[in-house]
Amino acid sequence: MPHVPEQPADDSPSRRGRPPEPICDDAGATHRTWLETVRSRLVASGLTLDELVSRSGYSKTRLSELLRGKGYYPGWEITYSVVKALDIPPWPVRRLWTAAAREAAKDPAWIKNGLQAVQPLGPDQPPTAHFGFTQAMNRPYTAYARAFLQEDQRARRVVGETFDILWLNWDEATTSPDTPRHAWQLLRSKVMARAFQRDGHPDLRAAAFHTVAQARIDDLAERMARIDKLAGFFDTIACLPPDQMDVTVLRYLCGIHPDAVHGIVGLPQAIAHTLDHHARGALNGLYPHTDTQE
Repeated sequence: MPHVPEQPADDSPSRRGRPPEPICDDAGATHRTWLETVRSRLVASGLTLDELVSRSGYSKTRLSELLRGKGYYPGWEITYSVVKALDIPPWPVRRLWTAAAREAAKDPAWIKNGLQAVQPLGPDQPPTAHFGFTQAMNRPYTAYARAFLQEDQRARRVVGETFDILWLNWDEATTSPDTPRHAWQLLRSKVMARAFQRDGHPDLRAAAFHTVAQARIDDLAERMARIDKLAGFFDTIACLPPDQMDVTVLRYLCGIHPDAVHGIVGLPQAIAHTLDHHARGALNGLYPHTDTQE
């Protein structure tokens, strides 16, 4: 009788850390953000789903739904149980979970009750290097986000989300060739995902209402004419290649010192200066009488 090889059990090492099924398409952007971190930590941990069930105290069905973003948005209690089981810093996930709950149109009372059900979480202490980075980048990041989102609260939220994602993936960020560049691209992607779009590019026209030049004009008709011209100018800025647009927005709309721009976007200073030069050349060709410093 031929020998039949013994089949490995479901919890054999070869099945440990197997990726969950894909995230459902209807999971929101911020929901997907924290969920991707949880899923990657699960794979890296080598835990099976059965072991996660044992550690979290929730059923396999509910955990499978959570890991896929399937069905109703998960409560904080079950989310925290998984976060704790995988030794993920809870505070950044808590903030991202809250933001995603708002995006999912969950009732504020539901969010509040869910958060209050899990106490305490311990100190909210990011890595020292991460804290220093956020202190250095908070102002320019917020100014950049505000230029596109036009509201302080929206700008602060997207910057906070960026910093929380960086915290959750700090090891990856610090092992990348250039941490500031990694962080900037993350911020940029979050801002662009929320910015109003116009013909395939971000809509910067509303920034014309916040310029110093138009604010100094007393005559309403003259002011509106000036705003209309500036709106076209800012629309042209938004059509520049991405790196040129970023450098231009930071330097001329956000008022960042030219010697500081390269460190914010994570590019060599010579490249940042070249981008600025090309951007100004393109803008001056189209708007020769418009001062970028306005």
